[in-house]
Amino acid sequence: MQLIDNEIIAFQEPTNMGSHNHSYLQAKLIFLLYQWNEYTVFSELSLDVSHLDWNQFHLQRQEELKPDICLYPKRSLSRPRDLIRMSEVPVLVIEILSPQQLIADILAKFEIYFALGVRSCWLVEPATEVVTVYSSLSDHQAVSAGEIVDDQLGIHLDIKDIFEKNLSV
Repeated sequence: MQLIDNEIIAFQEPTNMGSHNHSYLQAKLIFLLYQWNEYTVFSELSLDVSHLDWNQFHLQRQEELKPDICLYPKRSLSRPRDLIRMSEVPVLVIEILSPQQLIADILAKFEIYFALGVRSCWLVEPATEVVTVYSSLSDHQAVSAGEIVDDQLGIHLDIKDIFEKNLSV
C-alpha cells in the first residue's frame, strides 16, 4: 500500500505467506491462546470490511481482511450455517510478519482494525523474536524477553513459550 502523488496504490495481501516460521508461530500462538478459556481463537478468519470508508485510509476498497489469528469472546460453532465473513469485530488480531511482507503494510492493516473497533493488535516478528502489542497505533510495547502483557484483554504470555526451540518431538 502506498500513496504516490495523491494516487492510491492497491493494498494487496501477499498470497504466498506460508513460510515455515510463519506457520510454526501461528500454530504455537493458537495453542497458547486456546488455554485462555474466556476467548475463542480463530485462524485465517475473513473479516467483513465492505462497509468501511476506504478513502480515509488512502487504500483501494476491499471486501475482507484476513488476520493470521484473531480472538473473540467465547463462542461455539456457527450452526446451522457457517459464516463466510465475520461482521462481528474480534477483540484481538495477531499478524505474523512473513518474509515478503513489510511492517508498514501490517501497520496499515492495524489502522483499519482499530477503526473497526478491535481492542488490541499484536505484531509478531519471527526473525527478531519480538512481539509488539498495540492498544492503538501510538500506544505499543515491544517485548523480546519476559512476559507479553496485553492490558486490554488481561492476557499474559511468556515470550519464551512462543519462540522456544522445541526439538524433542
